[in-house]
This record gives sequence, structure tokens and C-alpha cells, in this order.
Amino acid sequence: MARIFLSALMLVITSTFALAQSGYRIQPGDVLEIEVLEDPSLNRSALVLPDGRISFPLIGGVQASGRSVSTVQTAIASALAPNFAAAPNVFVAINSLSTSRSGFAPKTIDVYVMGEVNNPGKVSVKSGTSLLQFLAESGGLTKFAATKRIQLRRTNSKTGKAVVYGFNYRAIERGAASASSIVLRKGDVIVVPERRLFE
Repeated sequence: MARIFLSALMLVITSTFALAQSGYRIQPGDVLEIEVLEDPSLNRSALVLPDGRISFPLIGGVQASGRSVSTVQTAIASALAPNFAAAPNVFVAINSLSTSRSGFAPKTIDVYVMGEVNNPGKVSVKSGTSLLQFLAESGGLTKFAATKRIQLRRTNSKTGKAVVYGFNYRAIERGAASASSIVLRKGDVIVVPERRLFE
């Protein structure tokens, strides 16, 4: 097990070093692989959103676009530091480059958002976008949002029946849950209700 971990770690370090040496600058659409040695539960792949930021537990958004891999690595480590007894060891590598570099336009889907968000309406996003990434792309939640009661409404194309999934954004913020597995589909509607009194 330790040998596998060390091999993976060396791959990340080698990849990061190679990209840093080449002077590569991260761009929207790139996917970063992020590892925190002190807390493996934070390890994940992160898509660089159109606004140039990535979302990461405990620290929220981090500017990535236009920066080198090593700069983003340092920024994440610095932002995470208050959550650890000693500065954490963070490793960042490029998992994949934006599909727009290959000359093909990425496939997009239309998703709808309503309620307590800063930019409600129809939003075209890349296929494979997660619910959490979508909320960031739509401008985030307002201060009146019921963050524990966000709904994802999805209609079954065969039966025509709508299924409602609950989403607790506050649990995501605390790091108690993961939203990376909720991938949006064409026609999904996200409803962010208004917060009740004392909620």
C-alpha cells in the first residue's frame, strides 16, 4: 500500500515539476489533481471554471487561471494552513487540459436555476459539470438562501416523471459531504428556496 502511494506521489511531483518548468499557465476547462498528504479526504480532481477559479473544501474558491501549477499549489497550501497544526503538504498536477485546446468545441447542456441565486435563469454549461460547480458558475447563493434545502429537479425523459433530489450545501462547506458525484444533465432545474425565519 505504501509503495503504491509513493508511486502515485512521485507521479504527481514529476508531472507538477515538468509543467512548472515549461512555464505552463492554467486555463479554464483544465482539470487539476489535488492531493493533501495530511488529509486524504481532501484529495480530488477540480475543474477550472470559466471564471478561472476552482472550488476546494475548507477554503472555497481559489484563482487558478493564468497561474502556474506551483503558484496554485502554494495558494491552496497557504489557505488550508489555518486548518492544520502545521502547514500542510499540498501537491497539484494537471489531470487533463481543456478540450477547447484540441480545436473541438466542448459539448454543452442547458440547465436552469431559480430562487435565491445571484444569476437565476438558463445557463449553458459543459457536459460533466457537477452541481457544486454549477452553483459557482451561476454566481453563487444569496444571503437569503436556504442552504440546507437546495433541490435538484430532474425529469425522466422516458416516463416524464420528475424526481427531486435534496442537496445540503452547508454540509459541503463543513466538509461533511461531497457533491462531486452529482453531475448535471440536460434540462435539470436547481431550486434554491428562501431561508425560513430562524433557519
